[in-house]
Amino acid sequence: MSGACATLPFAATQMVRDRCLCLAAQRAARALARRFDAALRPVGLTNGQFSLLMALNRPEPPRISDLAPFLAMDRTTLTAALKVLEREGLARTAPDAADRRNRRVTLTDAGHARLIAALPLWQAAHDALDAAMPGADLAALADGLGRAARAPATE
Repeated sequence: MSGACATLPFAATQMVRDRCLCLAAQRAARALARRFDAALRPVGLTNGQFSLLMALNRPEPPRISDLAPFLAMDRTTLTAALKVLEREGLARTAPDAADRRNRRVTLTDAGHARLIAALPLWQAAHDALDAAMPGADLAALADGLGRAARAPATE
């Protein structure tokens, strides 16, 4: 084959930059992750660990198979993240008493204590973010992102 390779006009790049929800969400997620990682650093948590610990803070210990879709993580990634929390003594996994093929995850006393210490830091970071975005309906944004995360993917 000879000749010049076809190129995509830069206007297409600009259109995707300005319209792509996926790109906007990825950029925002990275910036928010850095912000909340910094806020939670004093208690030794990342934003991902905080979210995972918070997801464990419920009356009944969840099954790993229920946590993975809730956190939009595959089971392998979730299991790896849980191992870190277990090594730090913040969470514990055990077979489900009703169905030993499943595993349930529980917060330890140390996990509860870490969450209690982390929540005011998370709240302050969130309040600062709210103040930096006056007029933004962050509850509606969070709701819309949640709906997008739950929407079935097309293949």
